[in-house]
Amino acid sequence: MAHMMKDAVREIIKDFASDIDRAKTDGPKPEKTIIEFRHDKKDGNERPVFSVPIELLRFRKENGRIASDVQSYEKVHGIIGENDDESQKLLAGFLKSKDPEQTDTLRKSVQQTGQTDPAIITADGFLINGNRRKLVLEMLWDETHNSDFSRMKVVILPGISDKGGPPTIREIEQIENRYQLYKDGKSEYSNFDRALSMRRKVELGMSLEEQLRDDPVTSGMSDKEIKKEIQRYQDEFLGPLECVDRYLTMMGREEMYTLISAGKGDRENRWQAFIDYYKFYKRLKDPADRIKLGVEEKEVGKVDTMAFNLIRLRDFSGLIKLHMLIRKLPKYVANPLAKKELLQINSLEEQPKEKGTLGTEELDKMWVNINRTNITKQVNKAREIIERNEIRETPVALLRQALDKLEDDGMDPTSMKFTDLPEALRLADSLKARIDELNKEFYKYQKSGEEYITGNGVKRRNGN
Repeated sequence: MAHMMKDAVREIIKDFASDIDRAKTDGPKPEKTIIEFRHDKKDGNERPVFSVPIELLRFRKENGRIASDVQSYEKVHGIIGENDDESQKLLAGFLKSKDPEQTDTLRKSVQQTGQTDPAIITADGFLINGNRRKLVLEMLWDETHNSDFSRMKVVILPGISDKGGPPTIREIEQIENRYQLYKDGKSEYSNFDRALSMRRKVELGMSLEEQLRDDPVTSGMSDKEIKKEIQRYQDEFLGPLECVDRYLTMMGREEMYTLISAGKGDRENRWQAFIDYYKFYKRLKDPADRIKLGVEEKEVGKVDTMAFNLIRLRDFSGLIKLHMLIRKLPKYVANPLAKKELLQINSLEEQPKEKGTLGTEELDKMWVNINRTNITKQVNKAREIIERNEIRETPVALLRQALDKLEDDGMDPTSMKFTDLPEALRLADSLKARIDELNKEFYKYQKSGEEYITGNGVKRRNGN
């Protein structure tokens, strides 16, 4: 996506805007409200609330909640027009499939108490905030034909001839950013769709830092806190999304994001695996960490492909959960024998032959059925090697592991809840006491060179 000018204005469709202007009436209470737009909150600027027929309101395809569905569909079928009835039905279908439980909860709430918060629309009726509320109003209207559900309370943003002019594309993204995390009966974004939405905003010129400073939840953070939050968002959203793109490219499925996640309730969601893998991938890209892992630079691509094959298979028939396997990859790859077994996964059949008009999901399932047994076999071999090695671990190996954990990036006191501080202090004191004991024992053993009795009662002499 091309980087867009900050002042680029979203085109207003004059015929649509005229329809809205003719059909709008004064809305029920509240008659006016302050919204998250330009300097309205700072200046206390109230905007009128109108009532508009729901058939004149339209879904936007840029709605972050359906980002994965829209991009996947457009990759295969071409650009969604947004202005015609068929496109609107398609977007409504995407919304219905996202978080159906929250949709049903909102439907019941609107049926019982009506619409509480006004939606926000452009002058020509495209919803910036309130897509799901329009969806449930349409559902209730179809079910009951009750006139209470035929209209929607909205705040209409400025049009072509209004003061301040129409919102820019950047301002529309800001409004969505400010409202997207508010719950209050609205559906939260799936984290995967949220990542796609974040990246779209970055590509439109709204940096990650600006998104955070524009969000009411994080706007008051200090520079240090914002920097830390940016890193978290990189690790949990944008970085894993880069891994997703490489994964889909490997399969020849670029931008087919519905293969990753269909929404919050998707049991086969692969998104968490990519979050876990990105933490490991960062280490693969760091020369110093690669040395610790025993991975050569030329092996990075092979490890990447191997991990993607594991994520693609996803189910290891009770052997080990995918998220646990991905989190253990550093340990598996650091062991030469275990790494050798896992890398053999890459020599398996890459892709079933295209058969007729089978879709991508069907072909993906065929690949899984073809390769499940052999991949599971290789994972089991690697796991057994690691388990045998752990049984033989020496005090030196255990100390190295303990030090690695203490030096992990997650061991940051400032990221801890204040209420956990007493327990953290107690554990730190216990660790220090145990380290002092071990120092004395090791020194005693070194000095004597004689018989040494370990904690489990095994007798050794002179290191034998």
